[in-house]
Amino acid sequence: MKTRIKLYLTTVCALLLISTSLYAQKVIKQKPLKIAEQGAFSAGGIMVKSEGSFDPLKPWNVPQGGQTRHGDHADVFYQIPVKAKKNAMVFLHGYGQSRRSWQTTADGREGFSNLFLRNGYGIYLVDQPGRGAAGQTTKPGQITATPDDQTWFTQFRIGQYPNFYDGVQFPKDSLTLSKFFRMMTPNTGSVDEATIVNAMSAVFDQSGDGILFTHSAGGAPGWKTAIKNEHVKAIVAYEPGGFAFPEGEVPSGNRGGRGIPLEDFKKLTKIPIVIYFGDFIPMEESTAASLNFWRNVLATARQWVKVVNAHGGDATVVHLPEIGIKGNTHFPMSDLNSKEVADVLSKWLKEKGLDR
Repeated sequence: MKTRIKLYLTTVCALLLISTSLYAQKVIKQKPLKIAEQGAFSAGGIMVKSEGSFDPLKPWNVPQGGQTRHGDHADVFYQIPVKAKKNAMVFLHGYGQSRRSWQTTADGREGFSNLFLRNGYGIYLVDQPGRGAAGQTTKPGQITATPDDQTWFTQFRIGQYPNFYDGVQFPKDSLTLSKFFRMMTPNTGSVDEATIVNAMSAVFDQSGDGILFTHSAGGAPGWKTAIKNEHVKAIVAYEPGGFAFPEGEVPSGNRGGRGIPLEDFKKLTKIPIVIYFGDFIPMEESTAASLNFWRNVLATARQWVKVVNAHGGDATVVHLPEIGIKGNTHFPMSDLNSKEVADVLSKWLKEKGLDR
């Protein structure tokens, strides 16, 4: 009898876990979105041509010269709501990611793009050159199939695999974790930072004035996109991995490359900038390499903000636990408390007059 009861309770608990996971992935009923315009386009990129001549009479699968290849562009999906606000939002993903980082969460809730679309902002979701729908490149690259899920679980501060951090704002069911891993997106070619910046600038040429959102590795090309294109009216960066310092003021260990001319750097002082970091970043040196990595990045971000503001800029670092928002991973915009994180940003947008 006891065995039957134990088996029954185990089955009920399993069903509840599955039910909870499936419920989390249901789309919460919302008022219908009123979209005035939506579509997709390619932005930037180059064309290369091979030597030789092309014979249209030969079979398609016979290698031939004299052909062109269009690549190294960004791919953009956009939606403009009825009565859109003045500034659109342009979203650039991080390493190993695509525009899905902003579109949805691993457990199926609305992503940042929808949250702000509902608030009246036009949204432009970018796949950078060599990633996702922008996979056509002009320089070859090796796509590996090396298993690495546990590395990203740890590096993205969900926990130290297989353990989740206590209080982490990430669903702990296996289905959500599987979907999170399936959002990883490989590079399809060799793409440098300048190529990404050129493509992002081309995006802003088509979007017009807007607020640039960056995440992780998208941070470094994000600064240079703002320098290159005056349509960037503000930057919202979630855990950027590198920073553009002026020449002569680059700290050791900065992942943003060499210094840039002061004249270029000062363009960043003309727009408001806010940088957000999540939780589980220690104040002291840790035995975990992943935590030390983010500890150093946060320290560099704070140093970068001081340099920007010393040159007359308006930049802020917000470490979410310090304002009472705890448990966030490297993906604050898609964690369980993403709505709360978005509300913090909305207040900043209002303070800076960017919500009109």
